[in-house]
Amino acid sequence: MTTALTINPELKAELLKFLKKNRNADLVTIYLAFIEEKYRLQPVLFPREKMIYQSLEDLTQKLEAQGKLWRETEITIQFGQQSVNDQTKKIYICPFTGKVFGDNTHPNPQDAIYDWVASCPENKERVGGLPVKRFFVSEDPEVIKNYTSERKASMKKVVYSSAITGKLFNTKAAVIDDFKKNHIKYLTLLEVQNQNRFQIQEKFLAFIEKHLTEDRIAEFVEALSQHTEFEPYLKKWVESE
Repeated sequence: MTTALTINPELKAELLKFLKKNRNADLVTIYLAFIEEKYRLQPVLFPREKMIYQSLEDLTQKLEAQGKLWRETEITIQFGQQSVNDQTKKIYICPFTGKVFGDNTHPNPQDAIYDWVASCPENKERVGGLPVKRFFVSEDPEVIKNYTSERKASMKKVVYSSAITGKLFNTKAAVIDDFKKNHIKYLTLLEVQNQNRFQIQEKFLAFIEKHLTEDRIAEFVEALSQHTEFEPYLKKWVESE
C-alpha cells in the first residue's frame, strides 16, 4: 500500500509563491514545480554534449570518470624575472621553456607566443615538417603568481588544464569552479519538459517518466485539495479540463 502524498508547510509556501508569480500556470506546470521543489532538483544543460543532467554532481562525476573535465599538466617556470606582474590577468606560456608573455606586459602577447614557439630551439615537435605552435594559456591568478617572482633556477610544477578550453588552473577545484561558472546552464524542470533540442540523461529521463503520470498527478491534486488556499486554482484547472 502506497503512502498518500502530502504537502508539508514548506512545500505549500513554495507552491503558493510560485502560483502568485505564475497566475496562468496550468496543472502540469505547478506539478512540475512541486516535483522540482520536493526532490530539490537542479537540472543542468551541458551544451557541449547537448545533454541535460539531473544535477551538476551527476555531470561532473561522469566527466571526471571519463577524463573529460581536467588533466594534469606540467609547466616550466624559467629562472630570472618574467614579464608578469600583479596587474597581469592573462598569460601565454611556452611549454618547452616556460617563457611567458603577459596581457599587460606585451603589446600583442598572442602573436608573441606564436613567434616564440615557432623559433624556440627546445621545440622539437613537428607537424608537416614545421614546428608546432603549441602553448598554454591561463587566467587563474594562482597560476600567474608562479611567474611574478624572480627565480634563481628553473623549476617544474604540476597544474591542471581544462579538458574543455585547455586553459591552465592551479588546482582541480579551480578547473571545476570555472566549469560550473562558464560551461553549464541551469534549467527548471518545466524547461526540461518543454524543450526538444537536447537529449536527457537516461537516469533523469527515467525519473521524469516515473513521476509524470496521470496517477501521480491525480495524487497531487488530491493533496492540494486538503488545503483551502489552492481551491481557486483547482477549480480553474478542473474547468479547463
